[in-house]
Amino acid sequence: MRTKLLPILLSVLVCHGIHAQVFQQEFGNPRKDFVETMATPDHADSRYLTGQQATLRITARLGGAPVEGITVRYKVGPEMWLPERYDSTTFIGGEALIRMGTMQEPGFLACQYEFMAGGKKHADLVKLAYEPELIRTFTPMPSDFDKFWQQALKEARRVPLEPEYRDIPDATTPEFVTRLVRLHVGKDKWMQGYLTLPRDGSGSSGHPVVLVPPGAGSQKISPSDYFPRQGCIYLKLEIHDNDQLLPDDEYNQLRQQKCDGYMRRGMTSRDTYYYKDVYVGCARVVDFLCSLPQWDGRNVIVTGGSQGGALTIVTAALNEKVTLCAPFYPALCDLTGFLHHRAGGWPKFFSGFYSDGRIDISQDQALETLQYFDVVNFARRLSVPTFMSWGYSDDTCSPTSVWAAWNEITAPKQSDITPTSGHWRFSSSQAKCLEWMKAHIGQGK
Repeated sequence: MRTKLLPILLSVLVCHGIHAQVFQQEFGNPRKDFVETMATPDHADSRYLTGQQATLRITARLGGAPVEGITVRYKVGPEMWLPERYDSTTFIGGEALIRMGTMQEPGFLACQYEFMAGGKKHADLVKLAYEPELIRTFTPMPSDFDKFWQQALKEARRVPLEPEYRDIPDATTPEFVTRLVRLHVGKDKWMQGYLTLPRDGSGSSGHPVVLVPPGAGSQKISPSDYFPRQGCIYLKLEIHDNDQLLPDDEYNQLRQQKCDGYMRRGMTSRDTYYYKDVYVGCARVVDFLCSLPQWDGRNVIVTGGSQGGALTIVTAALNEKVTLCAPFYPALCDLTGFLHHRAGGWPKFFSGFYSDGRIDISQDQALETLQYFDVVNFARRLSVPTFMSWGYSDDTCSPTSVWAAWNEITAPKQSDITPTSGHWRFSSSQAKCLEWMKAHIGQGK
């Protein structure tokens, strides 16, 4: 049966490919969407003073012609606190105006809008900043914060790293060698990741190291040659010690058993909270990278997005070897924001409307623990040059929470803010980050 089915599938795929080619040849390949939209605030930089009124202009073209008479439904309110009911306005001459109002305190005003055109629903989320440089965190700094983390790292450093390697032939080339490495980063904690090293024909050392912690969840990670092509040793990390080489079905079953709800696990105490071993483990991975003979002995870069952005800041604050810190839209910032009717960071603890942010213990217990893990407190401890990039339309790691962390950084810092981006980055932001890294390599500790 299988041998008969394969030619049929191949025939279908070939016919589909031929049909697509014939369609493009006969009817052309569209370069634009039939319905083109743009949302433009009346302040080009999306920034306002408290008390200033804001207007959002929605422009829409249907096959190049202005949309006329179509209803736009919208909600406006503080970010993550939008009302349940929609208001509405109408397109006239291809434009619809939404009077968003104002804010009386620093923060972000959000607008969620939608309309039907060309047989499809078009929707977006737009957020405007009100004096974000004045946003302050609600999270206190524990008096024994430094002592707690110094002791935790000291204990982890007593455990030998015991690296275990597996070759990855598919990601190994004449220019790079890639291996999957598993590291013992604490008493009961292992991590693994893809380690890629540039090949040196002479066997000489002299490469910066780059650590990239992962975003939230427990998905498989993939090797990359992006940083090795810049002459760097690169490690893409997985924090849960899930075997990256398992078949997908087995892997998905494993990660559900091991990792579901990990962001809440052990929160009754700072000593048992899941992120304690993760934070310290990331710092130990830096120790491992700096033990490699190919390291240049000086430059250590940490960069990542979302949870990886949070772990970037934490690692740079904990490990004295780090010389450059480059987080993107970091999670785990200003975790108590929702208790003050203000957007907090992922996992949105205390929000009451996000499953990852569910609290299974008393609020007092959670608050006692989380102050040791809130990234704003690690941002306060940063001492190395920091490049941070984030957008305003992010509904996962709220810009309010990211600004709360940014405003606590006293180290040399550079921001790349792209108001229209959500929980993702433009390629230009990554390019700016890389240029910043190149400019700072060799200038560190």
